[in-house]
Amino acid sequence: MNDIQTQDDLYKLVDEFYKKLFADERISYIFTEVIPIHLHLEEHLQVLVKFWSQAILGTGGYTNNLTQLHLDVNVKSKLTPELFTIWLHHFYASVDENFKGEKAEQIKTQALSIATILQIKIAQQNPK
Repeated sequence: MNDIQTQDDLYKLVDEFYKKLFADERISYIFTEVIPIHLHLEEHLQVLVKFWSQAILGTGGYTNNLTQLHLDVNVKSKLTPELFTIWLHHFYASVDENFKGEKAEQIKTQALSIATILQIKIAQQNPK
């Protein structure tokens, strides 16, 4: 099994990841009802490839505000710690089923960092 080396590898990863998300009724509603990504999935996958390519391969080009995008989703439908756990589970599985190596481990570590930071920002947005 090869490591993540190209944007094509990243596309394979995010495509597999979203197949898992859409198949899991515990989280799929976020992507079909709250923010209907399924209506423009290919465009969304390309944005994700650009994001992960910048983060893992150092290519640059991602200009969206990842944190604000998730804060906006949270306003529409609470992004709970359980949802982040499901998200990470499917992300890790997608990586582990397709890739092995330094970049594969790096992307999993970065996904955990992102999930942690987003949960902190969401908690700050929604003080109890």
